[in-house]
Amino acid sequence: MLGVLGVGTIATAMVTGLSEGDNPPDILLSPRNAELAAKLAAFYPNVRMAGSNQAVVEQSDVVLLCVRPSDAPQVMAELRFRDQSVISVMAGVPLKVLHELVAPAQHIVRAIPLPSVAVRRGVTPLYPAADFSRELFDRLGRVIAVADETAFDLFSASTATVAAHFLYLNRISAWLTARGIAQRQAQQYVGAMFAEIASSLHGSELDFGMLMRQHATPGGINELFCRVVGEEGVWEAVDKGLDRVQQRLMP
Repeated sequence: MLGVLGVGTIATAMVTGLSEGDNPPDILLSPRNAELAAKLAAFYPNVRMAGSNQAVVEQSDVVLLCVRPSDAPQVMAELRFRDQSVISVMAGVPLKVLHELVAPAQHIVRAIPLPSVAVRRGVTPLYPAADFSRELFDRLGRVIAVADETAFDLFSASTATVAAHFLYLNRISAWLTARGIAQRQAQQYVGAMFAEIASSLHGSELDFGMLMRQHATPGGINELFCRVVGEEGVWEAVDKGLDRVQQRLMP
């Protein structure tokens, strides 16, 4: 039995990917975000909702921690774990703290699942990559076995760029709208442009530099745009932002 504490976006993506894959496991959801948990339980026959967080812990062989990091101390303090397997997707909560929160459980793994696990195309860093966690996330795509917790937190820091990606798309469409293009048309056009480009990112043999060169014809408008934003310090700002996130995750 896989138990899930906290049913938000990532938990929903994992439940969806597992439930729509082959031989779906039995999944027990906590009543945190009860409305969403109830919808998942109604939709997938292998999923049900428990009456309490403690019931999830008691009935599950593997417990998936999906609560917000700021809520974790309060939520975990009310629960009684046993010597069971635990997977945490809570960013910035190191193994040392996790061992304190879920004692006496000893088999603890940190994971960074992405929304793409919903369609079983996830690439999930694990530390440590214990067999029980590999088995779970192999169902949802591929696994990256991370060497140490410092490297794991670097992967975690990189996920802070997702919202900025959509902010970037919004800025482009807003530029079009400010110059007379209807907002709906602008957003549809920008969305279609980047959705198609995203299809080239599937697979294990990626070369971002090569993809950039394929789209930046010498003397062309893509090359011009890249040069201008580079001169304005955009790429250095990306590094600075990631450095700040890393500092927050690794105090």
